[in-house]
Amino acid sequence: MPTLILVRHGRSTANTEGLLAGWTPGVALDERGTAQAAALPGRLAELPLAEIVTSPLQRCQETIRPLLQARPQLSPHTDERIGECHYGDWSGRKLDELKDQPLMEVVQAHPSAAAFPGGESMRAMQTRAAEAVREWNARVERDHGADAVYLMCSHGDVIKSLVADALGLHLDLFQRISVEPCSITAIRYTRLRPFLVRLGDTGDFTSLVPREEPPGDEAPVGGGAGAP
Repeated sequence: MPTLILVRHGRSTANTEGLLAGWTPGVALDERGTAQAAALPGRLAELPLAEIVTSPLQRCQETIRPLLQARPQLSPHTDERIGECHYGDWSGRKLDELKDQPLMEVVQAHPSAAAFPGGESMRAMQTRAAEAVREWNARVERDHGADAVYLMCSHGDVIKSLVADALGLHLDLFQRISVEPCSITAIRYTRLRPFLVRLGDTGDFTSLVPREEPPGDEAPVGGGAGAP
């Protein structure tokens, strides 16, 4: 079965403003995110990508634009199932305003039970994304062969949930996974099991440098902004 390259969108204006973007329209890449997207074709230059699939949201579309310009033979496919979690009433709000909400504790410690008011559950998000991957695996193998490599550009929580699915981890453990903006995660699927062969690879270790204010114990909902 194919190898899936999962790319999280580049750093967005919502990331730097501390907003939980969700499906809020008009969330674009910031200056750093644009530079990250511009570097993506070089990082993936050696990979013979068979297909490119993307979330419909602007920040993902902008992230893959340089890659598509470098590979004009490829036409992108948009799949809403790998779009961001529908955060409902939380969409567009400051994360600092949400951290004391009782639901945030559930999101952190028991995400399989978390459902956002006016939105969807994290369990539903994982289910739709995993179903999309399985359907695309079959399609890519049928059209391009079992050794094909294809790419999906998606969002932090979605990618983390797909990694958990590939590793056989319960969704309640997915907050232990971290994927920074424009990071590359690779999963090789086989008939019996998937293999996680890259996780959150940015080629940049800046985020590991100790900070004056160390990151806290909580996972950044939506994926976080990455290195400062």
